[in-house]
Amino acid sequence: GILHAYEDGAAKSFRRARDHGILCSYELPIAHWTTVRKLLAEEAERLPEWEPTLESTREPEEKLARKQEELLLADRITCPNEFVLRSLPLEIRKTKPCLVAPFGSPEFSSPPKKRADGKILKLLFVGSMSQRKGLADLFDAMKLIGSSSVSLSILGQPSMPMSFYRSQYPSFDYLPTRSNEAVREAMLEHDVLVLPSIVEGRALVQQEAMACGLPLIVTANAGGEDLVEEEKTGFLVPIRQPERIAQKIEWFLENEGTLPDMSLHATQKAKKYRWSSYARQIIDFCLRNE
Repeated sequence: GILHAYEDGAAKSFRRARDHGILCSYELPIAHWTTVRKLLAEEAERLPEWEPTLESTREPEEKLARKQEELLLADRITCPNEFVLRSLPLEIRKTKPCLVAPFGSPEFSSPPKKRADGKILKLLFVGSMSQRKGLADLFDAMKLIGSSSVSLSILGQPSMPMSFYRSQYPSFDYLPTRSNEAVREAMLEHDVLVLPSIVEGRALVQQEAMACGLPLIVTANAGGEDLVEEEKTGFLVPIRQPERIAQKIEWFLENEGTLPDMSLHATQKAKKYRWSSYARQIIDFCLRNE
């Protein structure tokens, strides 16, 4: 038999499975906790005013020990991308069979994407309003641009009072959290998704946005490096570099005529990722004799 379980919910089940000779398949949906802790500790030092938004820096040691036990008990490990795979301790990668299986995209049909507004480039950020998602860097990028031809909407759950975010960058439109269907409707009203995350697993919002026809400006650490074809489906930017985010936003301003084609490419790229393929990869991986 095979038991497939997620990080931080597998330890007890894996212990029982081991007693009964059941293969333990472990899914690590976000970077290994040592990588998360390291990157976010650096962020707390770099941007101390944003430290209260970094909830993952305060995980109890008991929880971290449980995550480590799960890895040791696992017979197979699945990651959503190379970034998460590389975050695993080297001894685990050397001794455990590992698979990269990208998540699927949402299966819904969107109307052909049109420019949200002929005069304004409408940027969208979706996610928790934290520096784990790189929001401070996006705010700094917007300050560098300082153009009335660009707008920024933030859709997500605040970690701090809204006055804190307004003090960092006042000129954004806030969109409260909403249903998945309403998120898609909001996406269709924007032009580009920007997600300069410091650490993720594979932020599904990237594929959701692409399925709605939005090209991306994202970091590799957002987990969708394979989604980006430069100047076709969007751009990759390094973490912690607002000036590079600003450069890519300015590229869209200077090349606004490319948006319809990029929108089409984004939609087509998203369709290549199917949940059925993701499941099949994991099943085949677990059935292999190694």
